[in-house]
Amino acid sequence: MIRLGSNSPTRAKILRDFKIDFIQNGGSFDEDSIKTTNPKEFCYLATKGKFDELYLKYGVEDMPLLVADSVVTCEGLLLRKAKSYEDAKYMLELQSGNETSVISCMIYKSKKVELIDISITTYNFKEFDKKDLQNYLDSKECFGKAGAIMVEGFCKPYIKNVIGLESTAMGLSIEKLIPFL
Repeated sequence: MIRLGSNSPTRAKILRDFKIDFIQNGGSFDEDSIKTTNPKEFCYLATKGKFDELYLKYGVEDMPLLVADSVVTCEGLLLRKAKSYEDAKYMLELQSGNETSVISCMIYKSKKVELIDISITTYNFKEFDKKDLQNYLDSKECFGKAGAIMVEGFCKPYIKNVIGLESTAMGLSIEKLIPFL
């Protein structure tokens, strides 16, 4: 049994899909306190901030702690979670027909092991169909998602090619975690 230090339903689904027993306890770390615009650095600092908060609260005596975070980058820009319809539209239009990378960081700590991993999965997207894009925006599924994308959902039919793990793009590089559990 592990403690998932994340409120993400997608990360919880990944653990369930891989038959890993867990309880979910997210924190309240303020990502807006991070000032860097470097995507990899931001992802690490957000994960570390969340980890530090939850480690102080729960420790790892009862069970190991797993914390993860993700960001998206396109054309060198840091694309965080969309805060408005306009923000989501801008991010999705930027990624349409473009190369987009998802950076995920995870920190796993048990009594015996500490793992820090930063992984990147890069997609080349076809142009998004304008009607599909509008429907996706209207569905509001894009909110709460880094870069407003869902590679397992809306974006899937637009993927021309991918380099990296889909689990990384979904927010938790499970294949890299499993050997340490």
